[in-house]
Amino acid sequence: MTSPSNRGAPVSTEPRINDRIRVPEVRLVGPNGEQVGIVRIEDALRLAQEADLDLVEVAAQARPPVCKLMDYGKFKYETAQKARESRRNQQLTVIKEQKLRPKIDPHDYQTKKGHVARFLSHGNKVKVTIMFRGREQSRPELGYRLLQKLAEDVAELGFVESNPKQDGRNMIMVLAPHKNIKPRVVKHDDDAPEADDAASEEA
Repeated sequence: MTSPSNRGAPVSTEPRINDRIRVPEVRLVGPNGEQVGIVRIEDALRLAQEADLDLVEVAAQARPPVCKLMDYGKFKYETAQKARESRRNQQLTVIKEQKLRPKIDPHDYQTKKGHVARFLSHGNKVKVTIMFRGREQSRPELGYRLLQKLAEDVAELGFVESNPKQDGRNMIMVLAPHKNIKPRVVKHDDDAPEADDAASEEA
């Protein structure tokens, strides 16, 4: 049990329980949510002990503070389980990137489109970058048309979240998966094609 001398420690976000509750009286709530009323702290602690439960301060700012009888260890375990489940279901947004040249050949385009489709099907956003070199910079419409074509080709899996815009020598568009596509955990080998992409761009 944490001693009062550790109040400045990070665990200060934890509610006070049992003899750490230093007030003369509390508004007591029973284990099933029933309102017991305002009782002396000694009586609340006695009731908790008799029921083999903990006295947990659930509303410290109230006057008097609200405390509830509960199995605090079980409560913490269930809260941690719910938090883990929530993190599992609420996948962090991952943004993948695909780089294309404005004059990409049809075979390479199909390969890149396949990667974009796979990323979207995994529930990831995709940042598509058209890289202009040399005189290509004077033909931004080539990149714009290519991005439009790509968006149309993967329309069943995703939509344009951020329209094409010029960024220096590049043109960037962001695609996002449709709401009905559930994110899934991406295995390490899913990133392998990206490494191949980077190598192909350098070639």
